[in-house]
Amino acid sequence: MSAAGSGRIYLLAFDHRGSFQSKLLGIEGDPKPADVARIIEAKAIIFAGFRKALESGLAADGAGILVDEQFGADVARAARELGVVLAMPVEKSGQAEFDFQYGERFGDHIEEFQPTYAKVLVRYNVEGDTELNRRQAARLARLGEWLKGSESDFLFELLVPAEPHQLEAVGGEGERYDTELRPLLMVSALEELQSAGVEPDIWKLEGLDSRKDCERLAAVARSGGRDAVHCVVLGRGGDEGKVEHWLRTGSAVPGWVGFAVGRTIWWDRLEEWLGGASAQDAADGIGANYLRLLAAYTQSGARA
Repeated sequence: MSAAGSGRIYLLAFDHRGSFQSKLLGIEGDPKPADVARIIEAKAIIFAGFRKALESGLAADGAGILVDEQFGADVARAARELGVVLAMPVEKSGQAEFDFQYGERFGDHIEEFQPTYAKVLVRYNVEGDTELNRRQAARLARLGEWLKGSESDFLFELLVPAEPHQLEAVGGEGERYDTELRPLLMVSALEELQSAGVEPDIWKLEGLDSRKDCERLAAVARSGGRDAVHCVVLGRGGDEGKVEHWLRTGSAVPGWVGFAVGRTIWWDRLEEWLGGASAQDAADGIGANYLRLLAAYTQSGARA
C-alpha cells in the first residue's frame, strides 16, 4: 500500500537540478566542485526548514520531501532516518523526453535509497509527437513493472505543455490554455498512458481551477478498479496565492490526498540567503511557508 493509501501526503519538493543550478545559482555548464558544494548547502537549508516545521509540532502525518540523489543524497538518508515520506526522481533533469537518469542502472539507485516513492517527471501531450509519446510510455511501463517488485511506489508527475496549434486556438494566452484546454488534455493523457500499461500509485498533477476538473481527473486515475490510486497537486512555481487556490480546489475531492510543492516554498528564501541573509533565517522562512500551505490544504478539506 502506498503511503497515501492510509492518509495524506504533503511533499516539500526540491529535486530540481538543472533549473536549481542555472536559474537560482547562475551556474552554467558542468558545476565545479565549489558549485556542487553550494548546491548541496542550499538543499540542506531547505531540509532544515522542513525539519523546523516538524519540530513545531504542526506538521501533519504524511509530511515528507522530494529530493534528488545528485545533490541531496545526504538529505535523503537523513529523511529515511526521520521516518518521513521520501520521494526521489528517476528521470534525467531538464529533458523534453523522459529517460532514466542512471540508464540501465536505475534500479540499483532506487534500491540503494529505498524511497517511499520513485518519481518521474514527464511532458506528455496527446496531440504532440506520437512517436515521442510512444517511446516515453514504453520506458514508463517498464519502470512500473520493475517497481512492483520493489519497496518503492510509483509517483508520476505529469506536465502537459501546450502544442503551438493549441496555443493558437486560445489566442496565445497561457491562462486560457490552462483553464480551457489543459484539463481535458490531462484526462486524455492519463487514459492514453494507462492504455499503454503505465500504472502509477500517485499522479502528481498541475493545479486545476475547478472542482469539476479535479473530480474528472480523480475518476480517470481511479477507473477500472484502480481504487488505491490517488492524485496530488503540484505547485509549478506559482505564486503562493495561486498555489493556495489550487490546493483548496482539490483538497476536499475524493481521490486527492495532498500536494508536492517546491519553488513556491523555498525560492524567495534562498534568494535572500544568496543575498546575505543567514541560513537560519532562510530555513525558518521555508518552514513557515511549508506550514502555511499545509494549513491551507488541511483546513480547506476540513471545511468541505
